Amino acid sequence: MRSIYPYWSAPKNIRAFTTTRAGGVSRAPFSSLNLGDKTGDNYVDVAENRCRIIQAEQIPSEPYWLTQTHSTIVLDISAIALQAPIGKINTKTSIEADASYTHKAKQVSVVLTADCMPVLFCSSHGDEVAAAHAGWRGLCNGILENTVSKFSCSPSKIIAWMGPAISARKFEVGIEVKKQFEAVAKQASSAFTLINETEQKYLADLYLIAKQRLTAAGVTQIFGGDYCTYTEQDNFYSYRREHKTGRMASMIWFE
Repeated sequence: MRSIYPYWSAPKNIRAFTTTRAGGVSRAPFSSLNLGDKTGDNYVDVAENRCRIIQAEQIPSEPYWLTQTHSTIVLDISAIALQAPIGKINTKTSIEADASYTHKAKQVSVVLTADCMPVLFCSSHGDEVAAAHAGWRGLCNGILENTVSKFSCSPSKIIAWMGPAISARKFEVGIEVKKQFEAVAKQASSAFTLINETEQKYLADLYLIAKQRLTAAGVTQIFGGDYCTYTEQDNFYSYRREHKTGRMASMIWFE
């Protein structure tokens, strides 16, 4: 089992990481540390994988697993009672949202991804954290801005890390996607590279768009953007590469 830890200027009491696909019990095509319970994988295997990561990373409470729908909904989980970290799967209490925020110590925010971008946030004082699932739809419609708005501190005091996502080398989209981003912010055009003029196909740089949107929201401390889930097959799941595949988890909390 191996995880990826942000290289950023977060306070020492912040705990954050993204899992890779190694070290679990799931069988192909979910091999092996699949943490997504809505992928078609065996629930027993997913639960075991969650227990393994909870133990390996010494996670202090049960992460609040969301039902992600590419929305712009950010859930404040601060008022939710802490639960023992047992890695259970409880679909009855899972709430639809694509980001979670908390100002409670040891409350774990988590998002699942497999090409979409996980973005982890913390305050410079180490007393607020959030995790956001930024697929292109959520990114375009404002999931990052909505997450930033949950913080009580000013955006300039927020630190953000962009976790493993599909890179501009492999994320091909049509002109309709480009137009949607440009309708929100004209500067997004610089994140698209034309590769097929006849079919109007582009390569999109989600990392650059996320930086643009975060900067416009007032966040100046932005890190990450160093991975490609599509090309790094040994480390990451990729929905675009495999379609039927597992999910990595990105988690954050403060002590």
